[in-house]
Amino acid sequence: MDWTNLLTAWYRQNARDLPWRRTKDAYAIWVSEVMLQQTRVAAVVPYYERFLSELPDAIALAKVDDDRLHKLWEGLGYYSRAKNLKRAAAIVAETYGGKLPESYESLLKLPGIGEYTAGAIASIAFGEPVPSVDGNVLRVYARLFAVERDVRDLAFRKQVRFALLPLMPKDAPGLFNAALMELGATVCVPNGAPACEACPIKAHCEAYKQKRTGELPLVSKKRARRIVHKTVFVLRQNGKPLGCRGPDTGLLAGLWRLPEAEGTLGDKQAAAWLGERNLRPLGELHFYERKHIFTHIEWHMRVCAADVAAEELPQGWVPLGESHALPTAYKICL
Repeated sequence: MDWTNLLTAWYRQNARDLPWRRTKDAYAIWVSEVMLQQTRVAAVVPYYERFLSELPDAIALAKVDDDRLHKLWEGLGYYSRAKNLKRAAAIVAETYGGKLPESYESLLKLPGIGEYTAGAIASIAFGEPVPSVDGNVLRVYARLFAVERDVRDLAFRKQVRFALLPLMPKDAPGLFNAALMELGATVCVPNGAPACEACPIKAHCEAYKQKRTGELPLVSKKRARRIVHKTVFVLRQNGKPLGCRGPDTGLLAGLWRLPEAEGTLGDKQAAAWLGERNLRPLGELHFYERKHIFTHIEWHMRVCAADVAAEELPQGWVPLGESHALPTAYKICL
């Protein structure tokens, strides 16, 4: 039996029971794949179930209020994913009658859907024999064939996709893609030693035969994160923190945020910043430090907290309530 058949047979017996694996609905699969980007499976499950309960199809997603969408997404991070979901849903609702297009090429034209996501949807929901290549698949492939290429190289990703294309089983391409991803997520893991003894295709694996599973795949070092220093203000009026919308561009564009100033302000500078906005502290200012890590940026924040009074709030500022979704970078400051 060749390795592809061994792999799919193993998957049928060992696949984790996850809610998005119990459906062929393209919309549900799409939502799950977007949520799973940069997020652990266990963390995604409750978000996925709550999201689909409230927004069961692309038409509902296209119509949802932005604040409600961000609230449903709150805690998952990478809010641009939610924005692209809604943008794509609007196109699906208007152009395709609320149903996702059924071809890989058509899916690729939707905002936020790249080769990996398009391959997953097309193969699992519509049975199109196209690969879906994520980091798990790249790692499995590099070890299986002992390929000495940097898995972060986009050219290598294209090479793997091209090599897998003729191997796709015509009768169950989604199963094959899911099996490759599952093997990489649970057996041929990225951190620590892979569980080779539990691998159904170890007899076909060149890295295993050559005792090189610890060397492969080759992974280049990530670019050092840029450090951004800022002062964040946790200002409470009648017990509620004050916030405002962020700018329309840049990191966390358009989302609710806490007021902030560039750089690390000293105690007197922070007090002057409040005075310039006609905010009167009720008691002492309290200062503490917080740090939040994004993919390529680290925010090093000095937090200034105080109860305040004001005859009139600065333009655009509001007391934040349950309906206002704050990104985690700001929530950790509260």
